[in-house]
Amino acid sequence: MALEGAGVGAGDEVIVPAVSWVASASAVLGVNAVPILVDIDPRTGCLDPAAVERALTPRCRAVTVVHLGSAVADLTALLKLCQRHGIPLIEDCAQAHGARFANRHVGTFGIAGTFSMQHSKLLTSGEGGAVITDDGDLARRLAHLRADGRSFGDEPPGPDQMELQETAELMGSNYCLSEFHAAILLAQLEKLEAENTTRRDNAARLDALLRELGCEPQATSPGTTARAYYTYVLGLPAPALARAPVERIAEALSAELGLTCKPMYASLNHCRLYRPETRRRFALSEAFQEAVRPRRFELPAAEAFARSHIALPHRLLLADASAMADVQRAMDKVLSHVGRL
Repeated sequence: MALEGAGVGAGDEVIVPAVSWVASASAVLGVNAVPILVDIDPRTGCLDPAAVERALTPRCRAVTVVHLGSAVADLTALLKLCQRHGIPLIEDCAQAHGARFANRHVGTFGIAGTFSMQHSKLLTSGEGGAVITDDGDLARRLAHLRADGRSFGDEPPGPDQMELQETAELMGSNYCLSEFHAAILLAQLEKLEAENTTRRDNAARLDALLRELGCEPQATSPGTTARAYYTYVLGLPAPALARAPVERIAEALSAELGLTCKPMYASLNHCRLYRPETRRRFALSEAFQEAVRPRRFELPAAEAFARSHIALPHRLLLADASAMADVQRAMDKVLSHVGRL
């Protein structure tokens, strides 16, 4: 919805960070545009502004940025770049509910901020999402895109009349979140900041403990004033990775903790779920099929990040502070026996 509301359409190019869930790319395909996979900052895993600059062409109509894991992308540099080229920035805040940059909530910097409320998220209604914007014209387009081309009227409806009026301004689809799901989200919103504070405190403890083992926690961009830990992302020591792949180490740590620890997302040019060629709807032309072919992109930083980082679930950061030492002990055991994995 944010892409289409911003005017992105058939044949346009959209910058997409190479390390993200598959939906970052498939959403672009969903409006018949071309996802341009762009490499990442190896410290944060987020979009690299310098790589964005190199990837821009006259056909680029939007830059999408994902605040990944617990990191906030370099919004200062990305905003300057987008403003210089006259390209809208769309923030994907699916993993960043409550994160702040320069003391402002993420999602309020670009032309639009998008949020996921899927079941694993910090705010969840099982499924669903939201788009926010301070642009009145964009908000009206989004309202029509959300509800089959209808929007709320200026006056309350009369008896047996629909709240949504058929303005015929813009054809839309049905992306409505139900009031039941919204009520669940509102109840959670009241405790989000307290939970985020607990997660931040425990993450700081865990950072210190795991650095003692040679691990390197995910960094965030300068200017971040509050992180939101959707996952606790951790870079593993190179000597350990030389003896066992990241998948085996994550599996062993999961067994020790009784929590599912996963390798970080595969780089999108090697993602098993990102296969445009399996959908006939994207067979628009040979040129389009070649443009959206994932393997045409070379993304060395993203591929290295995927081979070296694991993600621990955010619920472990809501445990007692003493539990962080248990995580250290589990990781120490895994690393001490890595040659047997």
